[in-house]
Amino acid sequence: MPVLLSKARERDARVRGLRRFSIVRVRRDENGATAIEFALLAIPFFLLIFAIIETCIAFAAEQTLNFAVDKIGRELRTGQITFNTGDSTDITEEQFKLRLCNEVSIMFTCGPDTDSRLFFDLQSYNDFASIPTNVPLSGGTLDTSSFDFDPGGPSTINVLRAYYAWKVTADLFRPYIANVRISGSSEENHYLIVATTAYRNEAYPTTGGS
Repeated sequence: MPVLLSKARERDARVRGLRRFSIVRVRRDENGATAIEFALLAIPFFLLIFAIIETCIAFAAEQTLNFAVDKIGRELRTGQITFNTGDSTDITEEQFKLRLCNEVSIMFTCGPDTDSRLFFDLQSYNDFASIPTNVPLSGGTLDTSSFDFDPGGPSTINVLRAYYAWKVTADLFRPYIANVRISGSSEENHYLIVATTAYRNEAYPTTGGS
């Protein structure tokens, strides 16, 4: 009888040992599955985070350009910036672009010594109804052929438009938000940021010119 009890206990011990080994192995298998699941979820998760960050930066860039256009538009409207009037406030097209670049330099690469992706169009119109509202595109390329620097004088109606070709870093999202090419550039499509302000100049005094 004692021999039978001893064998039964030995058998129970082996069974418990096998169960314990099986439980440990299952736990190890679960840990491996968790790692695989995390790896599968991490890729789209980090892509989403990166897309959110890039979208936020692009939104901040849009606000920066809008603020700069509004500020310079006020200076044009009040006669703090003039063109061909014979006053000390007159500036050239190159000086105007540099002034615009300085306003957006915190977010944009822009300047006389860089390959700028910043474009502007400043023209006067007979009335507000004559102002075009469409973005000048030709076959998916920004058409700058009609862009001009011709601000009007006192009491004239003017429109300042600024365009910036924002480079999209995430290749995964470029086909969905980057839809404009820059003429003469070999780079991929860009996301076009546009800022516009329309205004009537104040009747500020001038000393000469037109």
